[in-house]
Parts: sequence; structure tokens; C-alpha cells
Amino acid sequence: MTVLVIGGSGFLGTELIRQAAMAGHATAATYATRPGTFPRAAWYPLDLRDPGRVDAVMAEVGAGLVINASSGNADWAVTAQGPVRLAMAAAKYGSRLVHVSSDAVFSGARVHYDESCLPGPVTPYGAAKAAAETGILLVHPQAAVARTSLIIGDGDSVHERLVHELAAGTREGVLFTDDIRCPVHVTDLAAALLELAYGDAAGIHHLAGPDPVSRHELGVLIAGRDGLDASRLPAGLRAHSALPGALDVRLDSRATQRKLRTTLRGAQQFCATTT
Repeated sequence: MTVLVIGGSGFLGTELIRQAAMAGHATAATYATRPGTFPRAAWYPLDLRDPGRVDAVMAEVGAGLVINASSGNADWAVTAQGPVRLAMAAAKYGSRLVHVSSDAVFSGARVHYDESCLPGPVTPYGAAKAAAETGILLVHPQAAVARTSLIIGDGDSVHERLVHELAAGTREGVLFTDDIRCPVHVTDLAAALLELAYGDAAGIHHLAGPDPVSRHELGVLIAGRDGLDASRLPAGLRAHSALPGALDVRLDSRATQRKLRTTLRGAQQFCATTT
């Protein structure tokens, strides 16, 4: 079976390609600006805003499984409309689809969110993600939508690079003590997404770690793991900043976790040792 990773040159996409290839699957991947470096994947340029190109890539690859790990930020055409075009094409060609969504679909008003909770986004990005979820499941009811949280690696994620730069004093900024999420390790997330994809699960799923931590607490854990001076990490309150968005969003992934062999580790565990 051929696995097609949309957004394959990104952080999560790269790990999905690696694990799919290691499992013995033929792998193909798309990119928006430049192809990734994984040598065993066939690379295709793709703009999700172009319906003709979406259909052409799907027809050429003939993938049995498609995982959309792309990120268009708050661009409505890419983040909201693009995934629906992809879902329409996947349904047309009989491809299994797993779409990666975000905890940004929630407002934080109730703090704890399981798969039964309805979206209530408070940012343009969250609104685009929520719209994509609705559209995808409307046009491809057999698709799976997987919401996740902060994605951490072994030093190569955006948040980890920020922590290193703040500790070194090469970047200005603070890590918020009131901005709480449930981080997940990229290897766990990729494995869980592929496990969902290989099965027949449909609808909404949550794939986040079990530990709710603030961005500052996460920074301290990363600093401890990487031998940095955590006292050099500046702290602040997001509530006192001009940044929009929810403060405390904790994805409850227990229902999905019970269906998986893959263990979604919490930040306390995956920051204790590198993988």
C-alpha cells in the first residue's frame, strides 16, 4: 500500500514518512515550497488551494492511505478549504484519510475537552481548523480527524528551538506560565496516526499527552533534559500580552488511547530521556 503524506516536508510529516517507510510501505509526500530530504519518498509539489492539482496528485499517486499533516496557519483557503478539497479527492479515489487537527478549535472556557466536545474557536486559525473538521467529515464520513497539541521532538521542534535560544540569550521573549497544553512527542504522535490510519476508525480522535503543563513548565523540562540553565528562561503571563487565543486547553485523549497500542507519553516522561 502506498502512503501519501500531505505536508511531508514539515516536522510531523517527516516523522510520518520515516515510520511508514520503516514499516515497509511505499511512501509519497507533498510540499508547498521545497521537498524534504527523506530519500525513500516520492515528492510532489502541491498547493491545497488548487483543486485541479489536488486531484492530479491523488490520481497519480494512487495512495491507499492519505495523512494530511499540512499546516496553513490562519490562511482560510489553505487550512479550512484545502483539506476539504483533499477529502473530496480521497473519497473519489477510495483512499483512507486521516486529517491532523488542533486543540486550537477550543476556547479554553471548560479547560478539559474530550472527543464529544463541540469546537468553539477564538482565533482565525482555530476557526479554520474547526471548519476543516466539519467539511472533511461531511464529504468523507469514513475519514478520521485527529486533534493534537504542542508537538515536541528531541531538540528539533519549534518550541525546543525557542527554549534553547531564550536560554542562550539570543532571542527575546517569555514562556507563558498561564498557557497550558498537553504536549505530545512527535514519534508517539506519528505512530498513533499511522495506527489509526491502518485501521478503520472514523470521526474525531484526540492524540495528546496526559500531562497538562504550561509553556514555561515545558521549557524547564526541556532545559533539564538538554543540560540548559532553566533559570535563564524568562516567564510571563499570556493574559497580560496582546496575543489572542485560549489560555488553558487540555485534550482528554483517554478514549482514543484505549483503542491504541501506541502509548502517548506525557511531557514528564518524554523529557526525562531522549528517544
